[in-house]
Amino acid sequence: MTLVQNKTIHVVQGDCAISDDPMMMVTTVLGSCVSACLFDVQRGIGGMNHFLLPDAGRSSGDNRYAAAAMEVLVNSLLRRGAQRGSLQAKLFGGARMLAGLSDIGQRNAEAARQFLQAEGVPVIGADLGGDCARRIRFWPASGRAQVLHLRGDAPPLDETPSRPRAGAIELF
Repeated sequence: MTLVQNKTIHVVQGDCAISDDPMMMVTTVLGSCVSACLFDVQRGIGGMNHFLLPDAGRSSGDNRYAAAAMEVLVNSLLRRGAQRGSLQAKLFGGARMLAGLSDIGQRNAEAARQFLQAEGVPVIGADLGGDCARRIRFWPASGRAQVLHLRGDAPPLDETPSRPRAGAIELF
């Protein structure tokens, strides 16, 4: 019997990844940044982005900013066969990493929510805010997501996925 290993894509700031492979896992680490995980369960396709800042000002089209990153993710999914009316979203990140400074994480989270509301994409799960970083694991074909809050005393990450629950957000 052949053991099939899960495939992994690491998404960095300003990037996104799309997949319809049921064995594909997309992962990222977030502080004040936000990742939107969008998926169309009926067609078995989804994707994740990772953006750094809420608004571009004069630098539109830069995927480090919310609007551009969200637009790239949605359009990439539609080009690959997802249907706009079937898309669902899960949002992660937006932590306040440094007390005393402006809360860029909250602004990032709000920018993502506003974009999705304007596009008519429901947010069915979210883990936003707080004061610690997160590791996100997302299976685009099923919409399954896991979140690990990264604190100084966090246990090591177990890379063996448990049985998927479609549409769930799991803390691990």
